[in-house]
Amino acid sequence: MKTMLKGGRVWLADGLFANDCPVLWEDGTILAVGKACGGIKADRVIETDGMTVLPGLVDVHTHGRAGVDFGTATAEQMAAVKRDYARHGVTAVFATLASGTEEEWHRAIAAIQACGFDGIHLEGNYLNPAKKGAHAPALIVSLDADKLASFLDEIHIPCHISAAFELDRDGSFAACALQHGATLGLAHTAATAEETRTAIARGVTSFTHLYNAMPPLHHREGGPVAVAFLGGGYGELIADGMHVCPDMIALAYRCLGKDKTVLITDSMEGTGCPDGEYHIAGMPVSLKNGRAVTPDGALAGSTLDLWDGVKNLMRFADIPLETAIACATVNPARMVGIDGKVGSIDAGKRADLLLVDSNLRIQTVISCGNALE
Repeated sequence: MKTMLKGGRVWLADGLFANDCPVLWEDGTILAVGKACGGIKADRVIETDGMTVLPGLVDVHTHGRAGVDFGTATAEQMAAVKRDYARHGVTAVFATLASGTEEEWHRAIAAIQACGFDGIHLEGNYLNPAKKGAHAPALIVSLDADKLASFLDEIHIPCHISAAFELDRDGSFAACALQHGATLGLAHTAATAEETRTAIARGVTSFTHLYNAMPPLHHREGGPVAVAFLGGGYGELIADGMHVCPDMIALAYRCLGKDKTVLITDSMEGTGCPDGEYHIAGMPVSLKNGRAVTPDGALAGSTLDLWDGVKNLMRFADIPLETAIACATVNPARMVGIDGKVGSIDAGKRADLLLVDSNLRIQTVISCGNALE
């Protein structure tokens, strides 16, 4: 059945809004946008007068929400949380595994793929112990290419790997990842600027939760942050106002630019849940007033909804919606190589759409062509 959305202002891949721009889809795939819809008869029409139409959000770094952690969840829990992401506007998810045992990772990889997530993000185990953050020290291991291959041989969907690549002394770990088609992010790192440039030369294209779990920007040794600002790649940002202050979010956006800024949540299982006791990466976590911390006080992921991150970026960096939305849609999709499928409203891509009112409230989520209740 062909469905046509009509009447709203639609955000297009050029970063601008088009008024009265129809969108036509069938069987979950966009067939035509704008003038290309002319002359095509739809079986169903959705009127969106007064609404803004955006692509579904893309979260490439999220450990869970609604009481579910991807590292420990059952397949049934993963299916339920996938629906919860979509209800909150996130229609493409890279299920992110924090540090865990080999058995936990093998089991989780199988369950994630069975539930049809868009990709897997491995952000754990291969970290610098000096920048472990909320990850249990006992779970951190060396950057062993053979061990990595044992996981990647099981992954048949897009994969992103975050690691402290300064510890990849001979480059074999990065080479293994690239041979398996993974994308790479520098994370939980103590790298110098020079070590960061070496990692980039070996294939790293992004900076995992920029600023967090890495050396601070310093005038005598700029480290990863300075290299990122100088065009080193995509920079993930947790725009909750706690992990990074608003001024530093604004600074990062101005340096990274509108095409390399990537909003993430780094959300943990307590997102959307009451205050209480949770866990991540082998560590207990206390959640109070939206702030999740380990017993030693380290921030343990966030409780941020990605749509709130978009609105926060608008305020922090003083930019309009048509600029900010790219940072949670097409930019993350490009970063992990799935922009041919999601991230913008184009023919041939999945029919993932958000209908947003004038107060920036999501009124309707359309996932794979179907409106969610």
